[in-house]
Amino acid sequence: MSMFCYQCQEAAAGKGCTVKGVCGKEPQTASSMDSLLYIVRGIAIANNELRKKGNADNKASRFILDALFCTITNANFDIAAIEERIKKGVEIRNELIGTAEKRGIALPNVDELHKTPHLPVGVLAEENEDLRSLKQLVIYGVKGAAAYAEHALNLGYEDLSIYEGLETALAEISRHDIGADELVNLVLGVGQLGVKTMAMLDNANTSTYGNPEITKVNIGVRKNPAILISGHDLRDMQDLLEQTEGTGVDVYTHSEMLPAHYYPAFKKYAHFAGNYGSAWWKQTDDFESFNGPILFTTNCIVPPRSTATYIDRVYTTGSAGFPGFPHIANREQGKSKDFSVIIEHAKRCAPPKEIETGEIVGGFAHAQVLALADKVVDAVKSGAIRKFVVMAGCDGRMKSRSYYTDFAEALPKNTVILTAGCAKYRYNKLPLGDIGGIPRVLDAGQCNDSYSLALIALKLKEVFGLDDINQLPIVYNIAWYEQKAVIVLLALLSLGVKNIHLGPTLPAFLSPNVAKVLIEKFGIGGITTVDEDMKLFM
Repeated sequence: MSMFCYQCQEAAAGKGCTVKGVCGKEPQTASSMDSLLYIVRGIAIANNELRKKGNADNKASRFILDALFCTITNANFDIAAIEERIKKGVEIRNELIGTAEKRGIALPNVDELHKTPHLPVGVLAEENEDLRSLKQLVIYGVKGAAAYAEHALNLGYEDLSIYEGLETALAEISRHDIGADELVNLVLGVGQLGVKTMAMLDNANTSTYGNPEITKVNIGVRKNPAILISGHDLRDMQDLLEQTEGTGVDVYTHSEMLPAHYYPAFKKYAHFAGNYGSAWWKQTDDFESFNGPILFTTNCIVPPRSTATYIDRVYTTGSAGFPGFPHIANREQGKSKDFSVIIEHAKRCAPPKEIETGEIVGGFAHAQVLALADKVVDAVKSGAIRKFVVMAGCDGRMKSRSYYTDFAEALPKNTVILTAGCAKYRYNKLPLGDIGGIPRVLDAGQCNDSYSLALIALKLKEVFGLDDINQLPIVYNIAWYEQKAVIVLLALLSLGVKNIHLGPTLPAFLSPNVAKVLIEKFGIGGITTVDEDMKLFM
């Protein structure tokens, strides 16, 4: 094999990418990412032991966030940027080892994890299929949690207990004597960590920008030159809006940045023009017609075709990267990032080409939905709303994902879709109507805002006086793609949610035995046809 990676839903043949990533990741880049994760585990082990003695290095913890985030699917394809992180990681790891030696703190697995880089360090280094499956489930959950923790950190919020949880998980999977039962418990622990991390990010977002509110977002265009911002990071959105104000350059969101329109703090910017295009995988078409520069704040990057005309208009920042795309440096403490080069680039470009017109409605995060709680409860009690269908998660390129559009269209008129993440692009522009003024698609926001959906469910459980969250008239038909979806799933499981259906395929990293445990213990299932699943859910 040139490589082995099966962390995303598009894993080749449903088993794993062995020649080149379906995402576009080259074997050399995959190998460097394996090495970076190896170094990260060493840092986690050392810092975890130092933390027990009150000597942890929080700079090392922040490095772990970025290192994990940049290995998420479609985030960073730049091998030079990965190699630079490896170099920095080795320095941090060795500093921690030196600190431990000076303080007389013994570190486990030092010889293997810190001094012998010739050892196999990739996924297949663990030979036992079931242990490998559980360890990778932990790693992918930790990656997702790290991504959300980094977004909160960018807004000045961090929780040392989250750092401790991430590092403990990485240290535990490095043990040779850890068994399957311990790993299952560790997986659920990572889920609990995911709940805590998403709660921290929710607090960071709403404390900084206000609670999302019902908003109509324009999907047409204006006549000014513009910048298209993609990814997930709201602090980057803030910096860009502040720096483009008064320049004659408009700003549009793309894919998972759409929910930025729902925050009150961003509505004061008259040049915040609307949302352009659709989900991440359609960017190769959307970017061609946009005409102006594009800024990736995080994943999801699709490697451009060699004939693409937009290659010289794409910039990256944060944990994102791609060879040849200019990278905007991280902000210095207390300052903003400098987006002046993108703004000047935009001024030289034609306005976006209009590809659609109209509006889409969103902003149904937990505070907004709870404000409508009485109306929602009355609708449920009267039978106007029969069921809520959670269709959160990710979109993707596979033709089989048209299932989610068909499923949404086939749902009875007395059902309401609860969504978050880019999965919404499969149905958020459909004319599905409303129920007594309540839209039939309630969009809570980004993938991390799936936390809002959990809070809504818990509140409804309380309102209806139920003992079990699974007694609610809520079903879960979730599309997944990458590791942030994994931590959302683990978070829901840790909250006791059962009978979640995942599609379009179950993860390749679930061994038959691990999949059996999830099915028997939590009722995890896949999808079949719209007709058959409609009978099952309804």
